[in-house]
Amino acid sequence: MLTLFQYPLSVPSRYVRLLLQEYHIAAHLVLEEEWQKRADFRKLNLAGTVPVLVEKGSRPICGADVICEYLDETCGALRPKEPLFPQNPLDRAEVRRLCRWFLEKFNNDIARPIVHERIIKQNIPPVRGGGAPNSAILRLARANIRPHMGYLAFLVKTRHFIGNAHLSYADFAAAACISVLDYIGEIDWSSQPQHLLHWYARLKSRPSFRPLLGDRLREMAPASHYADLDF
Repeated sequence: MLTLFQYPLSVPSRYVRLLLQEYHIAAHLVLEEEWQKRADFRKLNLAGTVPVLVEKGSRPICGADVICEYLDETCGALRPKEPLFPQNPLDRAEVRRLCRWFLEKFNNDIARPIVHERIIKQNIPPVRGGGAPNSAILRLARANIRPHMGYLAFLVKTRHFIGNAHLSYADFAAAACISVLDYIGEIDWSSQPQHLLHWYARLKSRPSFRPLLGDRLREMAPASHYADLDF
C-alpha cells in the first residue's frame, strides 16, 4: 500500500488526496506537521514539505505537481472515458497552468497564510514564531479572497469546468483551495454567484470528496456547512 505524508489543511495535500480517490488508489495517510521539522521526514523530502507519496521499496515522490504527473502516467489509462488531462497539447498546457495558479498563487496568497495564522501558530512555541495571529497578514490574505474567487467564477462561467469543457486536474486543484477556506469558514457563499456554488457542489458530491468532508482537526472544528452538499 502507498503511504501519503500530508496535512489536512494543506492545499497540495488535499489535491493529491482527491486524485488518489479519483483513481481508486488506497493510501495510508500519515499526519505530517511541517513545522515539527522531523529528521525522518526530511530524509524523505529534504525540503520538508508535504505532500510526499511513498511506496515501500521505491523512492519517495515529493510535491503535488510531481505526484499528479506520476499518477497520470501510471493510472491515467484506467479512465479513458473521463481523462483528467485532455489529449490536446494546448489544452494540457492550460490545465497545467491553472493547476499551478491554484496550488501556488491562490494557496500562497490566501489559504496558506490564513491556515498558518489561525491554526498552525497555535502549535508553535513563541520562540519559533508561534502565538497570536498576525492581523496584518490575515487582513492582506482576506483581501485577496474576492479577486481570486472572482477569477475562479469567471473560469467556471466561461468554461463549465475550470480547464475546459470537461473535468480535469485543474478542478481538483481549485477545489482543494476552496475546501480549505470552507473548512475554516473564510468564504461568504452568500456573496458568490450561483454558478460557482453549483460547480463546487458538483465537486463536493463526488465520492472522492467524502474523505475530505470527514476531516476534523483537534485545533478547530469545521464550519457548520462544511460537509453539506446543499449549501
